[in-house]
Amino acid sequence: MILSVPKKIGRMHCLKEGKTVGKKRMSWVEKLADSKGLPRVEEITDKMSKRWGTGTVVIPAPMEVDAMMRKVPKGRLVTINEIRAALARKHGATIGCPMTTGIFAWIAANAAEEQSQSGEKDITPYWRTLKTGGEVNPKYPGGVERQRRLLEEEGHKVIQKGKACMVSDYEKSLVKL
Repeated sequence: MILSVPKKIGRMHCLKEGKTVGKKRMSWVEKLADSKGLPRVEEITDKMSKRWGTGTVVIPAPMEVDAMMRKVPKGRLVTINEIRAALARKHGATIGCPMTTGIFAWIAANAAEEQSQSGEKDITPYWRTLKTGGEVNPKYPGGVERQRRLLEEEGHKVIQKGKACMVSDYEKSLVKL
């Protein structure tokens, strides 16, 4: 019996008689679709209350964050805080979870890039979602340079402010979700 040469598949490297052993790494699109029982609304814990006050927090589903990002039309912008506020209103919560909303925006951006590379045209315009204060998100695909180019193509002016890149007068282009 001849065994196949091991191939790297996700984190697993084993083939036994031509069959993969272990899990294949999830694509960004698969991660976006994996809701893990979300959304859900929970009480703000004591640890969180020092920063966020009392009340409830919505932990959104990844697709909800993606849907909010998709609502931003060409030439307009949104910040992650506006997305969090819209999610909180939608679910009747005091706040939207800052951690998961940011992570799911990053997943949505990478899923959009993955879709673009496979030839899809209707992708989430992730470059229109900025960090707090109008900062371009360096963790999105292609980093700051790619987002700068995409934002400038839509008529925005991106400036360097210290180590960060910011959209100049971004407040004038904000969309209400």
